[in-house]
Amino acid sequence: MSGDGERPRRTFTADRGDDRERIDRVLLRHLADLPEASRTKVQDWIDAGLVTVNGRPVTKTAAKVAAGDLVDTVLPPPPLPKPELIPQDIPLSVLFEDEHLLVLDKPPGLIVHPAVGHRDGTLVNALLFHSREWGGEADRPGLVHRLDKDTSGVLVVAKNEASHAGMARAMKARTLVKEYLAVVYGRTAVTKGKVELRIHRDPYDRKRMTTSKTEGRESTTLYERVGESTGDKAGVSLLLCTLVTGRTHQIRVHLKAIHHPIVGDTTYGSPRWKGIADPVFQAACRDFPRQALHARRLAFDHPVTHQRVDAVAPIPPDLAGLLAAAGLAV
Repeated sequence: MSGDGERPRRTFTADRGDDRERIDRVLLRHLADLPEASRTKVQDWIDAGLVTVNGRPVTKTAAKVAAGDLVDTVLPPPPLPKPELIPQDIPLSVLFEDEHLLVLDKPPGLIVHPAVGHRDGTLVNALLFHSREWGGEADRPGLVHRLDKDTSGVLVVAKNEASHAGMARAMKARTLVKEYLAVVYGRTAVTKGKVELRIHRDPYDRKRMTTSKTEGRESTTLYERVGESTGDKAGVSLLLCTLVTGRTHQIRVHLKAIHHPIVGDTTYGSPRWKGIADPVFQAACRDFPRQALHARRLAFDHPVTHQRVDAVAPIPPDLAGLLAAAGLAV
């Protein structure tokens, strides 16, 4: 490794094992000693133009390397140390609690994990205040999974390493029942269906996910149409979605892929509220401030006591109002 001011770099010659391999895989192999060289980070370095092959910038992660190629990577400067997280007295809505687990009803708008620009006011800050005696890592005190900021509903927190490991095993084995309610545009062609499309990060927008039949991680979402608006309010359906896998933005991107985007989803949605005849309901869909997605139910065998836990989060007021405007009941 040689220095370039404050920007260290790594240069190597591709060997026979690299011949005809993708550049991202080659980098992962040769930079395996760097803790920061994850697959996502390597893709980010390529996107940022920090990788060259034989002096030419590489911009596609799927670009192939030949034996003898000279690969050069300018490494980003080390990240600044994260500021210490502050415990904050943020109210929590508890659905279930014992000495091992805490099951919460997360309100819409609450960020789960601290991030750049959001180091306070998050669920983690609240957990640090309410449960200082049990932990996990400083930035992730026992969180088993996550929900997007604007998705409401059931979220599980482990209070100790044993319960966290048990929940992780259950998630890997796909034994958890995870049900969501989603208000979507259009009427599904079938009452019950399945979306089986692979999910990977959108190469044109790293903050979004996209679907593919061949690339990315296998992903499956089951759905059932449990209601639909009619008359002048026709144009939306209420779906009960069950996650078989748990990928980032899975339900949102899967429903977009089958042409039923979620109402209020500015990332994966479209202005289909324009097709609704009733002006009041049209405005309700147009102005809904978040994706109309609610993690309604989570059921699993307790990792320590082995008793069945079945947690149901009530529908939050904003979503209840949208359903009422649509003439839908749950």
